[in-house]
Amino acid sequence: MGICPARLYNGLVDFIVLCSSRGTTFQAVIDAMKARTLTARCLGLITDKPDRQCIAKAEAATIPVSIVERKKGMTREEFEKEIDQAIVSLGGQSTVILAAMGWMWILTPWFINRHRGRILNVHPALLPQHGGEGFYGDHVHDAVLASGAKESGVSIHVMDDGVDTGPILLQKTCPIVAGETVDSLKEKVQALEREWYPKTLQMLESGLLKLPST
Repeated sequence: MGICPARLYNGLVDFIVLCSSRGTTFQAVIDAMKARTLTARCLGLITDKPDRQCIAKAEAATIPVSIVERKKGMTREEFEKEIDQAIVSLGGQSTVILAAMGWMWILTPWFINRHRGRILNVHPALLPQHGGEGFYGDHVHDAVLASGAKESGVSIHVMDDGVDTGPILLQKTCPIVAGETVDSLKEKVQALEREWYPKTLQMLESGLLKLPST
């Protein structure tokens, strides 16, 4: 692991959130900023549809919002180039961290290369197990239970060219108990996500964690 490439602005790490879901983890990040347990600065939210619930959360916290819709006939790379323009418009430079929180689009090599080493993602299992193509949402928890594992958890990692293959920054676990269901396990894992994504951003800000050198 090398020196964190995230530039410090007035002593703070700047980040932009990519979210195309309800934004429960995003709300945890907002709450941590309000409580000053997270002192990094959120430059904005990028989402893909005007009806995403994460938008209201951003607006309530006076965080700028950019909606980038994938239009009919638009390739993934064309879509991502518009996302990249939104990043620049929000003040994102080549050193700003991009924090994916419920971002439902698989990123192309073009976007990964454009922002290599700076895109964070949270996966609802203990990588490298139960990751890759097809391992998302309830499918992950179902696979974990079917494997007979004694614990699950979250993996916060830096995205690379593969799916769920990038360097892991932090993992936290929760036990799997007798009678565990997909819903009960998901609730435990999501609680870990809400707790540890803000803490991971803060550890990057304070230097306790480092992003990989690129």
